Amino acid sequence: MIERIEAGARMSKIVRHNGVAYLCGQIGAGVDVTEQTKDCLARIDALLARAGSSRDKLLQAIVWLSDMADFDAMNAVWDDWVPEGEAPARACGEARLARSELKVEIIVTAAYDE
Repeated sequence: MIERIEAGARMSKIVRHNGVAYLCGQIGAGVDVTEQTKDCLARIDALLARAGSSRDKLLQAIVWLSDMADFDAMNAVWDDWVPEGEAPARACGEARLARSELKVEIIVTAAYDE
């Protein structure tokens, strides 16, 4: 069974299927990449909880930065957020994001207990 949470015409916030929760991309508020990453990860925490999952069940993360010069600053926040020994498979690249003020967007998939 496929479960769509907060489904809209264009996307769902969460899709759950066969023990995997797929979260839509998250952005964060703030003036710099550090603030935006912290807020983005807090939003991911809330969605993971809603999906019946948590940080220690992350499977994969895709991180988009508007400028790879922000890589170290984003990683400083990321490294504090990911539980030790529980790092997901991850990719990080540079992309033009939906709005010019956005510096980071993160997409995660995670396991959940059925």
